[in-house]
Amino acid sequence: MHAGGLVTAVAPVVVQGNGLWIGWAGVHLEEGEKIPESDPNDTTPTAGLRSDKVIPVDFDPQTFDSYYNGCCNGTFWPLFHSMPDRAQFSADSWKSYCAVNKEFASKTVGALENLSREDTDSGTPLVWLHDYHLMLAANSIRNAADEKNLKFKLGFFLHIPFPPWDIFRLFPWADEILQGMLGCDMVGFHIEDYCLNFVDCCQRRLGCRVDRKNLLVEHGGRTVRIRPLPIGIPFDRFVEMAEQAPTVISTSLQLVLGVDRLDYTKGLVHRLKAFELLLERYPQHKGKVALMQIAVPSRTDVKEYQDLKEEMDQLVGRINGRFTTPNWSPIRYIYGCVSQNDLAAFYRDSAVAMVTPLRDGMNLVAKEFVACQIKEPPGVLIVSPFAGAGEMMHEALICNPYELVEAADTLHRALTMPEDERMLRMRCLRRREKIHDVDYWMRSFLKAMGTLIFEDGDDVLPTTMQPVTLQDFDDYLSKYIGNTNKLALLLDYDGTLAPLAPHPDLAILPLETKSVLERLANMSDVYISIISGRNVHNVKDMVGIEGLTYAGNHGLEILHPDGSRFVHPMPKEYEDKVGDLLKVLQEQVCKDGAWVENKGTLLTYHYREVPVNSRLELAATAQRLIEEAGFKAGQAHCAIEAKPPVQWNKGRASLYILRTAFGLDWSERIRIIYAGDDVTDEDAMQALKGMAATFRVAQSQIVKTSAERRLPSTDSVLTMLKWVERHFGKRLPRADSVGNLSNNLQMSLGSMQMELSMPDEKSPH
Repeated sequence: MHAGGLVTAVAPVVVQGNGLWIGWAGVHLEEGEKIPESDPNDTTPTAGLRSDKVIPVDFDPQTFDSYYNGCCNGTFWPLFHSMPDRAQFSADSWKSYCAVNKEFASKTVGALENLSREDTDSGTPLVWLHDYHLMLAANSIRNAADEKNLKFKLGFFLHIPFPPWDIFRLFPWADEILQGMLGCDMVGFHIEDYCLNFVDCCQRRLGCRVDRKNLLVEHGGRTVRIRPLPIGIPFDRFVEMAEQAPTVISTSLQLVLGVDRLDYTKGLVHRLKAFELLLERYPQHKGKVALMQIAVPSRTDVKEYQDLKEEMDQLVGRINGRFTTPNWSPIRYIYGCVSQNDLAAFYRDSAVAMVTPLRDGMNLVAKEFVACQIKEPPGVLIVSPFAGAGEMMHEALICNPYELVEAADTLHRALTMPEDERMLRMRCLRRREKIHDVDYWMRSFLKAMGTLIFEDGDDVLPTTMQPVTLQDFDDYLSKYIGNTNKLALLLDYDGTLAPLAPHPDLAILPLETKSVLERLANMSDVYISIISGRNVHNVKDMVGIEGLTYAGNHGLEILHPDGSRFVHPMPKEYEDKVGDLLKVLQEQVCKDGAWVENKGTLLTYHYREVPVNSRLELAATAQRLIEEAGFKAGQAHCAIEAKPPVQWNKGRASLYILRTAFGLDWSERIRIIYAGDDVTDEDAMQALKGMAATFRVAQSQIVKTSAERRLPSTDSVLTMLKWVERHFGKRLPRADSVGNLSNNLQMSLGSMQMELSMPDEKSPH
């Protein structure tokens, strides 16, 4: 059997471009064992790929089996082919998938480091990831390479379909897969339908801004291009093989050819049944037509594939038993591999090729058949609309494999098609495939990556999305807020209102943001609370606006606009432990630029300025020390927060603030916007889920969020605040609006003592 589409297409480019191939060797290598050199007489697509240009990635057999057979083939293969009932979801397999992708990423970053040390002027390296086996690797590569200041471009191509939202959402770790792929500069699929499915999932699952018209997705402050890049074949090589291949089968019968891996997505059982129906409905074909089905063994150790083989064997036997005469058998079934020369002869000498998968990314058999049709009159191609090939090979006969009567009728039409129509259809198909061959696909990919200059006449799609505009928030918020509701704005500080800085004292609120907040604070229908991990007095000083509610230490301390104060009760023993933990952290892990911020009831261990290579060890030690002292260790941006074990967080604090400001029925009286950038903000987003419009200012790391939408930066938060100002500035003042907030506040303050004594808000003993 010929090499797979990926190897056929990519290997020659790696050879010609003097590139590196990073991949599994196909066998588990012993320690220190090297990959052998290829045969000098090799004529396959990998010919010329030297062993020093191959970087093997090896794993222990158990991990690899869990990754490859468990997650890749047991989960992604059926799910992405829209067969979720066949998919198995396993946390252990997913863990293996993550580990293998991380190792691929590590090898890739190592290769980029080696290239950067070589004194070459070969330009920016292009890293090209392929297929569903490596959907997480891009994000890991980008984050590790960015920390090492390595220059590179990163692309991904998926060789199978990308499913629609209602299928993809079934995968428990869908967030991570989407964000893994969005680590690239460009993501390629075979056809536009798959692109739109992916864009739709990014918007609906991740809350990303998207541009469907130009196929762009915004994530982590970057614009990722999504492009339809239908793969081709080495057309001229198949023509040459067809010209040279000797006749393999000598017969006067019209051959109907099927060439497939033995896989449940290929529609083999449906094809046999359609052929049986042809002989029933059109008996004139008996003795004159034969189905030649080549089924290449696949995943023979998997029970599902063993069951499929058994079903195929029984079906072939039953149909042959039913129709065979002394001089004729209707089905010729080859279960095994076929050489490329023999395959080219089968393609050339067949009257009809049935390429009728139930679902397929592209299916190169259709293209190979067309390339080998050098005889006149040529054969006829039948293609399923559920293969990528069915989207573009318009002159083929399109056949729904699920509808057996239609399939039988289409096969009859192909077998009886007049010569002039056959020639016309095949001429058009061959012309297209000759132009859009594998080299064209490669050039298209490189152009989409921006590594080739565009030629005159090429369509150039935009490569970046416009910054977030007021129009975006019209779409997001205008219907939710309406024209009569009051609004509560709950906002984080660092990374949301103020850009992140190496030191907290440098995270200054931009003047424009402060001005907008001041104007909003003077609007009677807008209430603002700043909820930060900082000390409450520090965050108030950093913002510097009167009339707001300030919450510090993730809500453990709250300052109300009238000067009253809420402090969550702290277990007595932890007041003393804070000082002890501070001393331990300073002695053991405050080195190489790391330091501890003392917030009174909380400590934050900062390691942003620590060299990348030392971060992991220091952070792990700090987390251990924090947990050993009896504190909770919370992850933040290059920081670990030591929190006392009390049942209070930004979520509980947000509910308390809203209840205090607006009364017990607050959820019926106001609309809420919450914006934050950290894992600590997820507590608030969870608590307010379904009751607020929530925004996560997302970084480039893979982030699971409960927010409805992601925003790329603090600038986009400023745009949101401007939208709120514009929206409420259009309103006419209401007579009942003045003084309501202060009245509500006074009514609610009496309940503060009760708030402190509620049993579920005390810390566990």
